[in-house]
Amino acid sequence: MPQPVKFGLNVDPNTGGLPIAERIAAIADDSGLELVGIQDHPYNADFADTFTIIAWLAARTRNVHFFPNVANLPLRPPAMLAKQAATIDVLSGGRLELGLGAGAFADGIAGMGGPRRGAGQARGALSEAIDIIRASWAGEPYGYRGEYYQAPDVRPGPRPAHDIGLWLGVIGPRAARLVGAKADGWSVSAPYVPPARLPELNEIITDAAREAGRDPGAITRLYNVMGLITPEDRDAFHGPVERWAETLTTAVTQSRMNAFVFWPSGDRERQSRLFAEQVVPAVRKNLAGIAPRA
Repeated sequence: MPQPVKFGLNVDPNTGGLPIAERIAAIADDSGLELVGIQDHPYNADFADTFTIIAWLAARTRNVHFFPNVANLPLRPPAMLAKQAATIDVLSGGRLELGLGAGAFADGIAGMGGPRRGAGQARGALSEAIDIIRASWAGEPYGYRGEYYQAPDVRPGPRPAHDIGLWLGVIGPRAARLVGAKADGWSVSAPYVPPARLPELNEIITDAAREAGRDPGAITRLYNVMGLITPEDRDAFHGPVERWAETLTTAVTQSRMNAFVFWPSGDRERQSRLFAEQVVPAVRKNLAGIAPRA
């Protein structure tokens, strides 16, 4: 079954911009948006820890859900990552989703002691991590022995407060199949996957879900959109409210996307408010009575 379209805002984890992060999270919460995403690049010296920021912001909000966009798997062992996510979910009253990535920026990862993996190895490790995380959230003792991860005697806990969505940040066709086969969602960014590529990758996700006996309509398909809301109509991600509403409506009706997180490229607080208070209502109005494709 298709799911309702969700909207959210990006919060940057810069240590010098935490007051802005708090205000942007409040804009999302007060405006009735569903999501706040926070990027996770632990090797960046200017960034605070993403999960700590999520816990901090969750304590200052009421309804909005948070997610790492996306968590760096090579620097976060999956059994511990599952515990960390479940703990924040409990503390927040069920408001944590888990974005998970195979790990970009190989030099930064290796520099912090993480493994350096090729593309195929990264996909294999990501697939194993999904199994370990799901086993941990089930709450029963288990053991796991894979090619990339060994967890022979896990006593997991706590159990999450709700069914945490496991959303993969991947961009290639083979990794897209993994989304359809095993994950709850897909988190992808416009600079890496422009609108023209969305239908192709979404078709792969849908086909893989059906082959696995899963409902393609239950998969979150989240698009991180970067740009500015401006009077000048330059392109799909730089223009007035009406242009933005058209861009996002088309992404739903023609490309099967069902969630959007706005990353303004400047004037972040004001731009976030414009998105929440003007663009989102315009898109919702456009979509009224239109059923997204499964």
